[in-house]
Amino acid sequence: MIEALDAIKVSMTRTLSLAVFAASLLLADPAWALTLKEAIEQVEKDTKGTVLSADTIRTRGTVVYRIKVLMPDGRVRIFQIPA
Repeated sequence: MIEALDAIKVSMTRTLSLAVFAASLLLADPAWALTLKEAIEQVEKDTKGTVLSADTIRTRGTVVYRIKVLMPDGRVRIFQIPA
């Protein structure tokens, strides 16, 4: 039971870290652009996962990178990072 709670805490911490990273990009100077390669590297670093695929998506006038990641615990998660 404690191991499961520890795994949840680690997962939540990593998710929060990535959310803070994404929010900081939204507040950053718009002239500074994140490349798809940089977004992939950041997601891999933050999640310790393996990127399965990455796409650039345009929705409602914004561009985001959609990155599918195989997490260390075996789950697949999808992250959307502002471009």
